[in-house]
Amino acid sequence: MQIPCLLKPQMRTILPSVLRVAVPFLTAVVFLFSASACSATSGNSEPSNQQLTTLPAASGNALEASEWGLPVNGQLDYQLGGSYTPEDTVQIVVRDRESPPVAGTYSICYVNAFQTQPGEEDMWSENLLLEGDGEVFHDPNWPDEAIADTSTTQKREEFLALTVPWIEQCATDGYQGVEFDNLDSYTRSFGLLSFENNLALAQGLVEAAHANGLTAGQKNTAEYSEALHESAGFDFALTESCAYYGECGDYVAVYGSYVLDVEYSDEMTTEEFQTLCEDPDSPNGMVLRDRDLAEPGDPAYVFATC
Repeated sequence: MQIPCLLKPQMRTILPSVLRVAVPFLTAVVFLFSASACSATSGNSEPSNQQLTTLPAASGNALEASEWGLPVNGQLDYQLGGSYTPEDTVQIVVRDRESPPVAGTYSICYVNAFQTQPGEEDMWSENLLLEGDGEVFHDPNWPDEAIADTSTTQKREEFLALTVPWIEQCATDGYQGVEFDNLDSYTRSFGLLSFENNLALAQGLVEAAHANGLTAGQKNTAEYSEALHESAGFDFALTESCAYYGECGDYVAVYGSYVLDVEYSDEMTTEEFQTLCEDPDSPNGMVLRDRDLAEPGDPAYVFATC
């Protein structure tokens, strides 16, 4: 059995607790002693460094909260698995960029910004996709998602030429905000990409969002929230399982009341979720959903808010 070198946070959730403890150690061993199996090359790449060194100059500032009106303590629904009419109490809805926003709510547009969406790889130029051993490099744990190559200024500019129209369409459709997923793709690139590479691209994405009147939400990389807020200009955080992994405090310390969190029913019960809701240190905007983000009427559907 081949052990993946790195695990995406969502994949960690399905591992037994013993393996969740063991995987980081095994991952390090596999990476060190199986370099040939995990190695990859990327042409014309700038030096990659997993440690945060020098931040790129900020290209824009986060918007003032008074400018964009994201509801504080607003109830959230996360609808990436399918669009449906939300509960009357819901004030904030996240949907995929190809779905329409929900009138009367603060609607946030989901953009898979650092990897391809399943089934959409053909619309990307191969020049924009990370290569390993002469092949397009896919996320080790999500093999239907290819990782974007953010390693050079030229590639990032080409990437923005592809994605900025998506952001513009979100604004045209009537969304108020946008979240950019897989900001942490560099952690699954086996050293080909760095945090600095993705931060530099994030600056361009946030700038495009602000230019189109949209707020920009940070997704992933809780440990770099301060750098992402101050250098890239993210306005809020939209997290998955931050309570389950003990990361909420990292986001709240930077974004305060503007942290939206999705917890999953395969990681905690409704009762455990309600206990989190009573914790004053929990984010204001929390929702409990099923892992598949099913629609109402599906036996798998789970939805609970604080």
